Formats: sequence, C-alpha cells, structure tokens
Amino acid sequence: MSDESRRRRPRIPRRGDLPVATIAELAGVSPPTVSKVLNGRTGVGEQTRQRVEALLRDHGYRRPEDAARTLCIEVLFHHMLPSIALEILRGIQEVADSRDCTVGFVDLRHRVEAGLPWMEPLLLRHPTAVIAVCSLVTAEHGRQLASMGIPLVAIDPGGELFPTPAVGSNNWSGALAATRHLLDLGHRRIGVLTGPVQDLAARARLDGFRAALDHAGISFDDSLERQGVFSFVAGRDLGRELLTRAEPPTALVCGNDLQALGVYAAAHDIGLRIPEDLSVVGFDDVDQATWTSPPLTTVRQPFTEIGATAARLALTLADGHTLPQERYELGTALVVRGSTGPPSIR
Repeated sequence: MSDESRRRRPRIPRRGDLPVATIAELAGVSPPTVSKVLNGRTGVGEQTRQRVEALLRDHGYRRPEDAARTLCIEVLFHHMLPSIALEILRGIQEVADSRDCTVGFVDLRHRVEAGLPWMEPLLLRHPTAVIAVCSLVTAEHGRQLASMGIPLVAIDPGGELFPTPAVGSNNWSGALAATRHLLDLGHRRIGVLTGPVQDLAARARLDGFRAALDHAGISFDDSLERQGVFSFVAGRDLGRELLTRAEPPTALVCGNDLQALGVYAAAHDIGLRIPEDLSVVGFDDVDQATWTSPPLTTVRQPFTEIGATAARLALTLADGHTLPQERYELGTALVVRGSTGPPSIR
C-alpha cells in the first residue's frame, strides 16, 4: 500500500476514542453536560451524573492526549491584514495566558489555494476551542466541531452562523458616526463604498450610513453608491468611477481603510487634493491610516478587545457553561485626522 493510501485510509476508532458528542447522545444529554461531568463541575443532577459516568467507564473514555496535556485555542485566519491579525491574537493571548492555555493559529489561505483540506487536520488536532476569523467557516463546520466537544466562536462572521456565538464591533454605529462627522462639516453630497452585499459587517455599515443621512433629512443619491470588496484595488477603481462623474461627491465614506487608501490613489491620479477637494473616511484604523498624507480619519475597531472577548467566550464554553447571548458587539470610536474638512466651494 502506498504512503498516500495510508494517509487517506480512515482511522478505525479504538476503545476510548468516542467523542464527547457520542457519549452525550447515548446518555440523552448535551455535550456541555458531559463536559461538566468530566471536569467535576456543578450544575448536573446526581442521576444524570451517574448515568454519564457509567457510560464513560463502559466505553473506556479517554481524553484526547493533546487536550489532557494542555488547553489550546486554535485561531483560523484567511486573507487578513497582518496588523489586524496581530491585534486579535494579542487579545486572545492575554486571556489564554491567564488560564495557562496555549494559542495556535492557521492561515488557511495557502491550504485553500493549494487545494488542501483544512477541516480534517483541525479535527485531528482536537484543540480545546476554535476561534474563526474568516468567512470560510460555516454552520456545518460548527456542527462538526460540536460533535467532538470543541466549541467554536466566530469573530465578525461574514454570514449567519447561529447558534455559533460571534464577536464583533458595532458597525452600524461606527458608520453612523463617520457620516455625521461629514455632515457636521457641511457635506451634503456624500458617496459611499461598501463591501460584499452578503457580508454582515458591510450591510451594517451601509445601514448606518443611510441612517445618518435620513436623520439629517437628506435623500441619498443611489448613483453615489458603489459595492465591491474590502481591498485597495476596489477602493481605487470604484473611487475613480465616482470622482470622475459630472457631479462628483465632496466626501466618501469607505467600507474599510484599504478602500480608503485606494481612494487616495484615485484622487491623486485625478488631481484632487485631500481634504481640500475631497474628504475621505475609512473604517478599522489599521497602522497604515497614520502613515498616509494626510493621515486618515477613520472608525477604530477594538481588535485586541475583540480577540480577548472571543477567547473568554471560547474557554467558557470549553468549561461546559452556556452563554447568555449569541452576538457580542463592542463599541467603535471615530478618530478624526487630516483627511476630512469642510467642502470646497465649486
């Protein structure tokens, strides 16, 4: 038999290898209940505890070797700016350190581009918990992890993953504050660049933008909206489309900082000055926002706190506890820099 065949042949479960979810099904309880019994925690009726313990003994249940050795949170990334990923990891690490928990991370981009599987190796490693910072993770992946007693927490998921708990920023209020800032400066012809329509964060930011205009009594001109991806190239190309119109906007609210930096490039090519001829607002507050000339006005997301919150939720679930809610939103802050000013008189 070839080495490749050996690698692909499914492993036959040995006695003791049954996952927590199977024990839970046999006992007629939930996986968190089995986890509580395994960890000697309260909140389980005596008869239920005895039934679960008997099944664990009868099936020779053994904790996965890695889990028995140490707690481990595994973080999944895909197509993310390194500066943002590092801030999220910093928050996760702060919480993990307090629990003597290790943190590992996987950039799925290379595995996906090479056509390699990523879910199966993750399940085989059997981490204590998984934090997903990418849109590749689906509700089905969450069910697969749950079947092995591995909790999943998502950071700013692109779509609905319920009942998977999710952590993110209040995108709606962030976009609302950014748009109000431009309105307070006197702008009335404001354009907007959005992210993918299926992205929850992109939709929330667009809704916040429109809410600010509605509150100010300003009808939005749909011709001043462009939808794309969260990238520099999209910002440059879509920004150029708007800025070369017969009646261009005097300000642009961008879906993220990369789009805003692309608008900078488009404005430079056209010969527009920022903020004298065009005001620009981004979203995220990445490192590059302060390196531009002029520095970018943007909405700051608390990435470190988001990572820490996700880690706390993941370890709470791993301890066998339930969460009071499924969605956790942290506050944003508008950071005013040199890219915004009053509209010029044309």
